Amino acid sequence: MSVAVLDQLRAALGTKIDTSPAALDAARADRSGHASPAPPLAVVHAESVPDVQATLRIAHATRTPVIVRGAGTGLAGAANAGPGEIVLSTLRLRRVLEVRPDDLLAVVEPGILNAELDAVLAEHGLWWPPDPASRDISTVGGNIATGAGGLLCAKYGVVRDAVLAVDLVLADGSLLHLGHRSVKGVTGLDLTSLVIGSEGLLGVIVGATLKLRRTVPGTPSTVVATFPHVTDAARGSAAVTASGAQPAIMELMDRHCLAAVHRLLELDPPAEGIAQLTIQTDGPTAAAEAQQIAAVLREAGGEVTVTADPVEGAELLRIRRSMHAAMAALGTTLIEDVAVPRSALPAMFDEIARIERSYGITIPTVAHAGDGNLHPNFIVDGPEIPPSVWQAADELFRAAIRLGGTLTGEHGIGVLKSRWLAEELGEDQWELQRRIVRAFDPEGILAPGRVFAPARPAELPEGADHA
Repeated sequence: MSVAVLDQLRAALGTKIDTSPAALDAARADRSGHASPAPPLAVVHAESVPDVQATLRIAHATRTPVIVRGAGTGLAGAANAGPGEIVLSTLRLRRVLEVRPDDLLAVVEPGILNAELDAVLAEHGLWWPPDPASRDISTVGGNIATGAGGLLCAKYGVVRDAVLAVDLVLADGSLLHLGHRSVKGVTGLDLTSLVIGSEGLLGVIVGATLKLRRTVPGTPSTVVATFPHVTDAARGSAAVTASGAQPAIMELMDRHCLAAVHRLLELDPPAEGIAQLTIQTDGPTAAAEAQQIAAVLREAGGEVTVTADPVEGAELLRIRRSMHAAMAALGTTLIEDVAVPRSALPAMFDEIARIERSYGITIPTVAHAGDGNLHPNFIVDGPEIPPSVWQAADELFRAAIRLGGTLTGEHGIGVLKSRWLAEELGEDQWELQRRIVRAFDPEGILAPGRVFAPARPAELPEGADHA
């Protein structure tokens, strides 16, 4: 059967079909550190919408599973492809089709990187607000598929707030144009929002109409506050939120993260045990707002410095953006992603400390403190994540849900968190969502085994092992 599928793909798409060992092996894994047990059938390097449609028509007719893949920078295993699966890569679909400064919108293909798009838009005095830490390597299509966030979410919103429309190819090759170009539009059900964060289950995103902003005037100010303990820093961030201030960026790094990044960047080591808040204000009132925030943080017990130097501010943010690289340098890393109400951040850090004590492990944690999204990291020696670490992760996820939070703020469910999904959604909603997926893809060829597939407790999900 696989030979026949390959023959059909090659007949339709020629040299865009890649079966080289290097391409197949690369498609097994993403940045989560996990990989499928064996390589996929082929990688299709789509270069146009008709390429995507042709691939899906063949897959649909032959009932061959399809995994959509962009840059492979995901952290939940959703784009990891395995035996018998076709990888549909959209990375070559990277054109900016239209920029409309008068309407504050752009139409783009999914493979364009965030940083590439920013460079194009800057020429028009515009920008697209989503700002993931991986912006230099992540694609706009991947951002939409995972419902990505980033450092600027607290003030400027997440991807769902910045997408007006998507072009979606269904599993049978049909092309849908969802959404609208107008600011307002409530005709029918909001299928655009349904597609955002759907992790490749509903169709293949081949285009997006993005809601833009004009470049923010003024010089940003950067505030750095250090605290003797991470819970104190979390209380400081909650105090900033409660004060009514709305910084563009508010990032929290615990002592383990801060020390690891300083080592990676060859900076002087931070004071022993401190946690750090890095906050940036923007707009015409940036300087005044930074001073107000500084006063709140000093009242909360922080040691505070403020700078309006753009170079110094960029260097301080580079420390935060180097977090993932610093964790990778420590060993095998399970990068997690939970979110809680902002007022619950101190309690969530208390839960992380409790879990560290219970399991005798260290869980370096960074947080988008402005919106309550935490990224706890489990570091282990060797290539396998042991059952005890999955048990610790289980407790961490359940703690976030108890505090009114969620399993994932921006990375998605993929294969790594599927066994916890029903606990957060409840059985009725879990089954309703499965029925919605089947309405889009009745044969179940898109991303099978992802998101809704149950997995065994305290083990890697079925169909995945560690790379």
